[in-house]
Amino acid sequence: MKTINITNPEKIIDKKSKATKFDVAKYYSEISSLILPHLTNRLLSVIRCHDNIKKECFFKKHPSNDKDMVELFNDEGQEYFYIKTKEQLIYQVQMGILEFHPWASNINKQNSPDVMIFDLDPAEKLPHEQLIQGVLDLKSILDKLHLQSFVKTSGGKGYHIVVPFLPTSDWNKFSTFASSVATLLESNKPHLYTTNIRKKDRKGKIFIDWLRNKRGSTCACAYSIRARENLPISFPIDWREIDKIKPNEIDINNYKLYTKHNPWKHFFEIKQKLK
Repeated sequence: MKTINITNPEKIIDKKSKATKFDVAKYYSEISSLILPHLTNRLLSVIRCHDNIKKECFFKKHPSNDKDMVELFNDEGQEYFYIKTKEQLIYQVQMGILEFHPWASNINKQNSPDVMIFDLDPAEKLPHEQLIQGVLDLKSILDKLHLQSFVKTSGGKGYHIVVPFLPTSDWNKFSTFASSVATLLESNKPHLYTTNIRKKDRKGKIFIDWLRNKRGSTCACAYSIRARENLPISFPIDWREIDKIKPNEIDINNYKLYTKHNPWKHFFEIKQKLK
């Protein structure tokens, strides 16, 4: 692997955790074998911070002056980028990237998504126990549909439920199915769940965000740092840990405590299809 020089390694990225640019590079280097399978050959949107998370950060989905260090892909006349190697991953960190948001489809089957995501976003001051129940209620629906699902922290307020599929459906069928699952959960307990995107209508409820399953939409990758205070990580956890690990509990300083086992070890071995 070519050595990537990290400029300004001591620059503080987050004042709360005192994490530096070098700390971010070290994290992604150590976790590269886990995150790359979720990034490789998938178009990316990223969050780039020129200085620290309290200053200018912006969403980027098109290549810029780093074209020689990424893979390029043309989709419907638009130029996008993706990465395949640890070297390219660390170079992104050198360029100020903190968050990685991959598409739900592989470039080899761009119109056949294979990763379905439900983002459970709780209203302000919602009891944590109610959020946990929401996660389990959604899992129960997926279980009844004979679909194996996985869970990860979001690094924010909620959790992400992720369902791997074989790439056999088009985006319309994929999105329609995700909407149906979310709507079923809402109809079962309308006083607890909503699919209404308007925040003013979410008071006391959990927003079941299924909209990330549309073509071009993205979600924070498994193992991605989030550009937030303490640099929390969207980290895979075991279903049995759901009531023990809060959505923003795993961060740049404590993640090693959660790498002793890999609850998503068999993620890419799942061979389930939408019918």
